[in-house]
Order: sequence, then structure tokens, then C-alpha cells
Amino acid sequence: MKKGPNKTTRREFMSQAVGGAVTGLGLLAGGAPAVLRAKHPNEMIGVGFIGAGGRSGAHMNMVKHMRDVDKMAVDLVAVCDVYRPRMEGKKKQYAMEKGYMDHRELLADPRVDLVCIATPDHLHGYQAIDAVEAGKDVYCEKPVTHWDQFELTRQLADVVGQSKQVFQLGTQGMSDSVWHQMKAMVQDGVIGQPLYGETGFFRIGDWGERGMPVDDPNASPGPNLNWEAFLGDRPKRTFDVDRFFRWRLFEDYAGGPSTDLFPHCLTQVIDILGVSFPETVVATGGIHRYDYELREVPDTFNLLAQYPEKVTIAVLGTNGNDHNTTDRRGAGQRQPVIRGWDGTLTIDKNKEILFTPVHEKGAKPVQRVPIERAENNLDHWKNLIQCARERNQKTWSPMDLAFKTQTVLHMAMMGWKKGGSAGFDATERKILFA
Repeated sequence: MKKGPNKTTRREFMSQAVGGAVTGLGLLAGGAPAVLRAKHPNEMIGVGFIGAGGRSGAHMNMVKHMRDVDKMAVDLVAVCDVYRPRMEGKKKQYAMEKGYMDHRELLADPRVDLVCIATPDHLHGYQAIDAVEAGKDVYCEKPVTHWDQFELTRQLADVVGQSKQVFQLGTQGMSDSVWHQMKAMVQDGVIGQPLYGETGFFRIGDWGERGMPVDDPNASPGPNLNWEAFLGDRPKRTFDVDRFFRWRLFEDYAGGPSTDLFPHCLTQVIDILGVSFPETVVATGGIHRYDYELREVPDTFNLLAQYPEKVTIAVLGTNGNDHNTTDRRGAGQRQPVIRGWDGTLTIDKNKEILFTPVHEKGAKPVQRVPIERAENNLDHWKNLIQCARERNQKTWSPMDLAFKTQTVLHMAMMGWKKGGSAGFDATERKILFA
């Protein structure tokens, strides 16, 4: 990763963020990382949680449900957070034996086989790389990295691709069978040559000032709050309670709907259409409704991505209005429309995939295909657990798909920030700016 004037390298970040190297860990002392062996179908999988906020609590509930209700051989064994009160609270609530403030200590815990990463965007990539190199399987919340960390995304894709570890991105919408059924229909030639994909996300709410409460307005850095670990490779700043607790408001740590919501609707469209990396991405947007002093990230964002396969993908979205022009499959999410030379795939009343042929001589007949299974985040977790047991890297939302999706969002946000479009050199795997 290139080192900018206010940035640190990954190596510097990992040694500085917690005030020095953690002793006794082979992966930090130059030893070979642990290798997770194949699990017997009935053998316990220990899950460790990096991040102990609200989203992580939702994941803890799902793992607890798999253990207590579904009687699966999984357990919550450790939790980590740079804010001790949050970590201790989750540790007590879920009766976990170990709690850490340094994610590397959690990764060194031999009882942890799989980690769930639910931290601010800019920390995901570093923590996921460390987890894979430590021999752990990974559930990583979206976005897979911060919008300005393309080099880190590329590095993570390489690390996962070269490993035997199983990776699932937290785009739980991929648990919905409709996307996999649509993909199969496109591969079978139902729509003919793929041409166009439309999707979007429409909500009401700023998801920052009102959606992220300040746990303690008197909080300060010290033994119970590691501000440097929170900052990571971001610009160095004095401590600020809003930046720490309401990080989604600030460009250093988040990107608004583009990176917070678009992974949920763009991932499946890329997968259905079978495209590679875009040639060009252009975006528009800004703060159009929630214009107050703290907010830096846009609340409205739209992008167009043009692909070498002669396919265009359009993604529209705003947090200022939640009306959708099509039936919803998720709160605020617009159903994709998949167009080809021979016809179009849509969803009818959340029950069927509808193929509508083009209006020309010799058109194919209308087709209706029942949707087999609805979206379920618990199923998304079960898919990961099954893949971890079978040592199967083809999860519903794997890292290679996350790389293609996040590259579009990198190009959109960085191009928008620079006031122009972004291009992509597929040979060198580099983003180029006009």
C-alpha cells in the first residue's frame, strides 16, 4: 500500500495501533501462521467476534441460535473491541470466557476457528488479512474495505485466494435463492446476450447522528479506549467522541449509501450478469437532505458502471426517501431488473421470477419460475459454517465476488471525489482517473 502524507503502511498500522507488538504470537514474531484443519461434521467450531457493537450483537444472536436452537456444533468463545465497556458487556451477555482489546490476541486464541469482523469500514481489510494469515475462516461485514483502500482490497483478495480459508462477506441478501436462480437462467441463455442491470437502495434516515448513539459523552482514550487502534491507517486526530461512536458520519471511516448500502444490491447483479471488472465508472451525489455540521458522507448517491462485456449496471440510491417503484425484497432495496437482447428478468410479488420477452418477431415465451427460498441472515451464517466444515471456499458471497463489487464502489467514490470518472486497468488491476 502506498504511503501518503497522513497514512501509515499496513505493517506500521499493525505495530502502532495497539502500542507495540503483542508478544508470544507466532504470526507476529515471524513464525508460520496456524492452519485450520478440516472439521469433522460433529466437531465444535469456535467463533470469535472482532467488534462488539450493535451489528456484532446481531451476529452473536445468530451464532447463539445455531448453538442453542439448531443444536449445531458452534460456540461463541471470544470477543474483542477497542472500547472495553462494550467488549465486557458482550462478553458477559453471551457468557464468553475471553475478552480482548487487541484483535491479534483473539486470533492467537486456539479455541477460535472462525472470526466475525464487525468493526468500522477502514479496519475490515487489515483484520481480515490477519485472520486469514492466522488460519481462521472469516465472516466479514460489508463493505469489505473503506472506499479509499483499493490496494488493501486487492491485497485481501490475493491473500484469501492463495489460502485455504473460507470467506463470507456479510451481504446476507445473497442467501436469497432468487439471485442464484436468476444467475442460472442467464447462464442458460434465457435473456440472450446480457445487456443491462438496474438496482438501487432507498431509505429514510441519516444512519449516523441519530442511528449511532454516543455510549458515553465523557469517554476518553486510556486503558478502556484505544483511540489509536480505532484510527488505524486514518489521519491522526485528537480524540473526538462523535468520530469514535458515530463514525458512519465521517469520510475517513465511511462512505454513506455507496459503501454502506450498495454492497447489498450490487453484489447479486454483478454475480447474475457474470461480468468482470468495469472499464469505466461515473457517479453523482451529495448531501441532499441531512445537511448538518457533523455529516461529511453523502446521503444520496448514483453510479453507472460500463463493462468490457458490453454490459451496463446502474445503481441509484438515497437515504432521503424510501419509496420503491418495484416490490421490495428487503427494507429499502429496489429489486434488480436484468435485461438481455431477448428479454428481461424481474420479480413478481416476491413469489416468482418473471421473464418478459422483447417485443419482436420470434420472441421467446413468457416464463414464471417460483422462488425457492427467501433471504435469511441465519441461512447466510449456516452456509459459511457448512463451507467451513467441508473446506469449501465457494460460499454464497466469496471474496472474489466482493473484490469485483468493491472495485466498482472504489471507482465510484474516488472518481466522484475527484470530480470525474474512473477507469480500470484489468491487466495491472489499477484504478485510473480522468
